[in-house]
Amino acid sequence: MSTLDIDHLRQWVGTTRESRDTISPRLAHGLDAILDGKDTPQPGDVAPSGIHWCLSPDIAPMSGLGPDGHPARGGFLPPVPLPRRMWAGGRLQFHGTFRVGDEIHRLSRVASVEVKEGRSGALCFVAVLHEYHGPSGLVLNEQHDIVYRDITPSMAAPAPDTIAPAEWREEIAASPVLLARYSAVTFNGHRIHYDRDYCRDEELYPGLVVHGPLQATYLLAMAARMLGRMPGDFRFRGVAPLFDGQRMSVNGTRAPDGLALWTAAQNGAITMQASAT
Repeated sequence: MSTLDIDHLRQWVGTTRESRDTISPRLAHGLDAILDGKDTPQPGDVAPSGIHWCLSPDIAPMSGLGPDGHPARGGFLPPVPLPRRMWAGGRLQFHGTFRVGDEIHRLSRVASVEVKEGRSGALCFVAVLHEYHGPSGLVLNEQHDIVYRDITPSMAAPAPDTIAPAEWREEIAASPVLLARYSAVTFNGHRIHYDRDYCRDEELYPGLVVHGPLQATYLLAMAARMLGRMPGDFRFRGVAPLFDGQRMSVNGTRAPDGLALWTAAQNGAITMQASAT
C-alpha cells in the first residue's frame, strides 16, 4: 500500500478560503470567443457556460510556482507528494444564473482526502467544495475532484469505444492555440497545456494535454443547448487524457434520466463522460 502520510494530509480537511472576482465584459468575451461565439457580451447578459472556472484563479508570484507551473504546494490544498496533478471530474448544481458584470463571492472548503491504490501505484483524491454567490444569492454549488499520482509512461492510445450514435455532435480542433487561449482566460500556468518539451520529458505525455475543464465547458454548453436552459445538475469525470493535434468531438444524446454527454478523441475513444438533468 501507499507510503503517503494520509493522517498528515487529512489535516487539511476543513480548510477554507474565500475569494471575490467580477465577471467583466472582457473576461466573458474571452471565454465566449474560445467557444466560437460571434457576439460581444454586454453587462447584464447571461455569461458563457463555464465562466466560473475563469473566476478567482490561484495567483502566485513567479517565485512561488512549483516545477509544473502551478503555485507551490501547501497552503489551501494539502501538499500531496505525488508529481502528477490531474482534474478527475466534478459536479455542478446550479441555483441561479451568472451574468456579465456580477461580482461573485466564492467560498471554498477541502471536503476530503483519500488514498487508493491503482494499477500504476498510489492515487490521492482531494475533493474541494465551492459555493458561488452573486448579487441575488447562491448561484452554484461545485464539487471539484482532483487526483494526484506518480508519473508513468503513457500507455498506447485507448481503443475506440462502441456506443450509440450521438444525437448532437460537433468537432473542434484541439490545437495549441485553443489550449493557450483557455490557459490565458483561466490564468492556468500548468505546463502540460503549453510546454511540449515538459510534457514529453518530465510528465511522459505524447503531446499537450487538453484541459479537463475546457472539455467540461464544451459539454456543459451542449447540455444547455439541448435542454434549452442551464442544467440543474451536471456531473462529469475524466476517462482518459486528450492530446492536441487532432479533432476532438463533443457529443450528446437523450437518456431516460436526462442527457448523456461525452468528449472523444479523433479515433472515437471517450476522454470525458458527463450527465445532465
